[in-house]
Amino acid sequence: MDTISSLGDVTVNGRSYRLPRRPTIVVCIDGSEPGYIEAAVDAGRAPWFTKVLKSGTSLIADCVVPSFTNPNNLSIVTGRPPAVHGISGNYFLDPDTGKEVMMNDPKFLRVETLFPAFQRAGCRIAVITAKDKLRGLLGKGLELMPGKACSFSSEKSDKASLAENGIENVNTLVGLPVPDVYSAGLSEFVFAAGVRLMERERPEIMYLSTTDYIQHKHAPGTPVANDFYAMMDGYMAKLDAMGCTIVLTADHGMNAKFGADGQPDVIYLQDVFDGWVGKDKARVILPITDPYVVHHGALGSYAVVYCERPEEWAAKLKAMPGIEAALGKEEAAKRFELPADRLGDLVVVSTKNKVLGTSAARHDLSGLTEPLRSHGGISEQQVPLICNRTLAAPADGRQWRNFDAFDLALNLVT
Repeated sequence: MDTISSLGDVTVNGRSYRLPRRPTIVVCIDGSEPGYIEAAVDAGRAPWFTKVLKSGTSLIADCVVPSFTNPNNLSIVTGRPPAVHGISGNYFLDPDTGKEVMMNDPKFLRVETLFPAFQRAGCRIAVITAKDKLRGLLGKGLELMPGKACSFSSEKSDKASLAENGIENVNTLVGLPVPDVYSAGLSEFVFAAGVRLMERERPEIMYLSTTDYIQHKHAPGTPVANDFYAMMDGYMAKLDAMGCTIVLTADHGMNAKFGADGQPDVIYLQDVFDGWVGKDKARVILPITDPYVVHHGALGSYAVVYCERPEEWAAKLKAMPGIEAALGKEEAAKRFELPADRLGDLVVVSTKNKVLGTSAARHDLSGLTEPLRSHGGISEQQVPLICNRTLAAPADGRQWRNFDAFDLALNLVT
């Protein structure tokens, strides 16, 4: 199929992007801290990544804090931090209802993503995610139609329809069954589908977002991690051979969060506050929470607390071992570029190897078959930002963010 012939600019959320000169793919490798790719390269398992690290662009960027899936994916596809797009976690306390809810309803997104704007400019769009929780947010505003725009997930690939997804018979197209949600196959399906769609429809803009199931269980350089990145390497090589510009980044990093005994190293904040102010007088929300908690037990390094006298409790929390930051709402919103109206009275961040929970009795950790690895804090903020093409001009000390991915792909590389 022909690509767009007349180049121009598209402006989205105050940032301008050139129309793609060739098919442009941004990949969000969920949970991919720096070191995973390099370890696979060192092991001789990733020839495409070896070439890209040597002759392409390899940078380190900061993700958004909280370093969770939803805020960062939406930052990548809007080009802006959560203060602009409004998605402050995977899960939050809805002030309109007073209920704790998943933050995956498109109504919570406050601005447009890049995708509808590029579609209006004449681009074909494909958005493929591993988990269905992101699909609605990422696809908001797209006019879904065959050959023009599609948005679907590996998890519900068998349910994809023309009306809901702009595509049908996905499993037949990809040649794979619906993968297990707790498997590397959920991410592999994303890559396989991306290759088949690029072969069949050659979309100008493609976004691929994986799951961090492997990264939660396996550190960089371990055999299973290397297998995962070797698998990814093969699909990236196929997309590269089709002439695509590819930028890979991550929504967050990952760190070990367990003690010498191999058990999760947890500060149960609800229990702490119950002891300080009385049972259930304060309310702790864990924004890592989503429907897929087997691999992390809803334990992450970032929490919000609804309470009275937040300054008093912030001072006490700061004095506790394992707490990196305890900030009032306005200070946290400013420091982390978050929407203040979707935060608690306190934002709490734990140190590199600690996680935060609610009450010990409320966390089912039976699914943790390996020592806990998780994310959410400042210590998981560094992520890779890699492109298979070279920078057109020196970066001049620029502080890169993961949500510069489309800027890099469309504006800054050769």
